[in-house]
Amino acid sequence: MLKLIQNEWMKLWSKKSSWIMMILLVIILFAGMGITKWVNTTMNEGIDERWEDRVTAELVNNQSMLSTPELSDAQREYYEQQLAIAEHRLENELPPYEYTSMQQQVLDSHLMLSLVTLFTVVVAAGIVASEFSQGTIKMLLTRPVKRWKILTSKYITSMIFGVLLAVITVAVTALAGLIFFGIGDGVFLRWDGSEVVEGSFWLQALKLAALSFASTWMIGTFAFMLGTVFRSSSLAIGLSIFLMFTGVQAVFLLSNYEIVKYYLFTHTDLTQYYTGTMLVPDITMTMSLIVLFVYFVIFMAISYWMFSKRDVTA
Repeated sequence: MLKLIQNEWMKLWSKKSSWIMMILLVIILFAGMGITKWVNTTMNEGIDERWEDRVTAELVNNQSMLSTPELSDAQREYYEQQLAIAEHRLENELPPYEYTSMQQQVLDSHLMLSLVTLFTVVVAAGIVASEFSQGTIKMLLTRPVKRWKILTSKYITSMIFGVLLAVITVAVTALAGLIFFGIGDGVFLRWDGSEVVEGSFWLQALKLAALSFASTWMIGTFAFMLGTVFRSSSLAIGLSIFLMFTGVQAVFLLSNYEIVKYYLFTHTDLTQYYTGTMLVPDITMTMSLIVLFVYFVIFMAISYWMFSKRDVTA
């Protein structure tokens, strides 16, 4: 299996498109950081806002949100934690990171993983379909290797590509933030279950990136299934990207129906449990993981069944 994965990895990076996507990701991240620097310098010139004022405003907002009766238990817990953190900052004079700091940019790097999802979809959709369109699938299947191993190696390769781009996103964001903003003053605070403590912004950034990668994983798996079933990378890419941009909007359209709790895109953004912006009340992290796993099994079962049973000798 390792040799198959190595072979697929070499084939992937022998394509110019793979290098173009990686380079394009780096360029976009640097350009975005430069634009952020320019906008912040232009819009906030002469404005000197104290961090105490910002934290106080957050404290008041958290108190206001806690008075909302419609909050779910997860949302209420989130705002209680944020309230405790804000109070701890003010009592102990511990400023948060400025938005224009390398640390805060690293914490927000998970927001850029939509680009990683886009590029992963392109690879996952084409890694099987391209074999059919180029006619190389016949040569591949003449090897004394079971079909399920071939398909597994292709899937693992496409997901490793996504993980690599996610790591590059965090690393390049840190480098660009350091170049454009420098290391800022401040302290990252977190709730450890019983009290507010100082934490590592690196660990938090990696945690958020890992949670955000759930969307990349599921949409990439869906694109992989479509590419395997229809043998058309363009169809798989187009439909996957369409769902990527419209899937969350459909959650709001289905919000009044019980079925929304079992809809894929209700659960792809696992960071909602750490940001308090829950798409649907009364869902939990455990439920989201179960729903995602069920969809994953369905997508992969269809992929394996079609790839194993379909005649590719014609």
